[in-house]
Amino acid sequence: MKKSIRFTPCFLSVVGLLAGFYLAGCSSTPIPNQEPVVKTTYGSISGSIDEGVFSFKGIPYAQAERFMPPQAPSPWEGVREHTEFGPIAMQVNSWSPESAMDEQKLFTVNVWTQGLNDGKKRPVMFWLHGGGFSVGASDDPITDGKALVQKGDVVLVSVNHRLNILGFLDLSTFGEQYAHSANVGMLDVVAALEWVNNNIRRFGGDPENVTIFGESGGGGKVGTLLSMPAAKGLFHKAIIQSGALVNVMTKEKSINVGNALMDTLGLTGNDLSTLHTMPYKQLVEAGNKALEKTVGLRVPGATTMSGFGPVPDGVNLLQQPFTPGFADISNDIPLLIGSTLNELVKTAYDEKNLTIQDARARLKKSYRDKTDTYIKLFAQAYPNHTPQDLLSIDTLFRPNTIVTADAWSAKANAPVYSYLLTWKSPVEDNSKGSFHGLDIPLAFNNIELGKHWTGTTEEAHRVADIMSSAWINFARTGNPNVSGALPEWKPYSRENGETLIFDTDPKVLNHHDRALMQLIKAMR
Repeated sequence: MKKSIRFTPCFLSVVGLLAGFYLAGCSSTPIPNQEPVVKTTYGSISGSIDEGVFSFKGIPYAQAERFMPPQAPSPWEGVREHTEFGPIAMQVNSWSPESAMDEQKLFTVNVWTQGLNDGKKRPVMFWLHGGGFSVGASDDPITDGKALVQKGDVVLVSVNHRLNILGFLDLSTFGEQYAHSANVGMLDVVAALEWVNNNIRRFGGDPENVTIFGESGGGGKVGTLLSMPAAKGLFHKAIIQSGALVNVMTKEKSINVGNALMDTLGLTGNDLSTLHTMPYKQLVEAGNKALEKTVGLRVPGATTMSGFGPVPDGVNLLQQPFTPGFADISNDIPLLIGSTLNELVKTAYDEKNLTIQDARARLKKSYRDKTDTYIKLFAQAYPNHTPQDLLSIDTLFRPNTIVTADAWSAKANAPVYSYLLTWKSPVEDNSKGSFHGLDIPLAFNNIELGKHWTGTTEEAHRVADIMSSAWINFARTGNPNVSGALPEWKPYSRENGETLIFDTDPKVLNHHDRALMQLIKAMR
């Protein structure tokens, strides 16, 4: 096992300058005895400080009535304490108690920084949580900003916003006041970016250097922002991690869902007041029935998304992202896009005695007469593969990432960088492989907080060192190269297929799996 390479920010800056790259900046030295108090647009707040990092949690950025666009929050007098995460968005999941949710108080951001009102212009990294457009929150420990802020002297911001039926129910045919109801969940995110634009200087951040990034549904939200006119100018770079699934919701479909909801509840367009006061779970139940009558409920593993999510309306959202690219308004935004090797696949890594004959028999169910072609293309892409690998490859995100990168690199004026995480988690004897979300604690450099996913081996630390450095450098300059730790990583093009493979020994490959992914896509 190779010794983990530790990249301190100061070291990276010196090496980067010598190599012609601007890399992760030196950490700041906090002002002794500085109180974590900041005056924001709407009032003064206090936070906490831990090992030189100031954190402020649950800061209001907006308020809103049900189905209505966000508005400015009510200002306050005095200094309000913000040391705990705020309530999360209303949702139905198996892990969050109802007491953690609040429909009125969910509109909050969290900020981590090493400097307050110090005149520095730190890169801002704006995190969007996963969970599709249905569930999730910004309080996950693996997205705590402390380690990333310490390492790269960036400012980290995360956000809660409306989800599911409260964020994306289209009632636009029932009155002008509901014209934006189908997209209020993403308009919340725009409002949070506006808060960043107006306030982040006070937290030592640069409002002219904001990178939006997210994984899974968060990556989908990044793609959506790339097609929203209201978000133009509020961010300057974008990172999409395992988020390149196509949302097929159209305006026509969303209107049908809204109409079906009204029919399900026996309501008319003359009075929607019942919808505004109906208990959340009752509204969700009616919404699911409306989806079943119209677009259907999403099946896990489906290659597309539909249901309660952003809707192209020509005003708030110009197009669905990844179809195959983004709107022209984002042509100048540098993009970093990628996925993990295994993503959501139920892997075969726990089947120690699996043979190539066993794998071939199972593969025939999906690839039929193309099975031998699949195995041949797999061997070309991954020469050292195992029989278990053959049954464990991602068939959702990677194929569409290639399609998106092809289209966007040909159209955009800014560079596109492509990556693939192939490092497999050592937890549970590698049985989950390089699974969906594994890149989150690595990109955040949060090995200790994410050890239930990553373990704490030297290899885990090494991959986290490298990946988090690349993310920081991209946020700082739009170039993710890490001199001395990564091979030269060129922007992606349809011609070169350049992809950075993140592993214990990272490497650059060109078109290594294009033919394989084309076959997978064709056989689905």
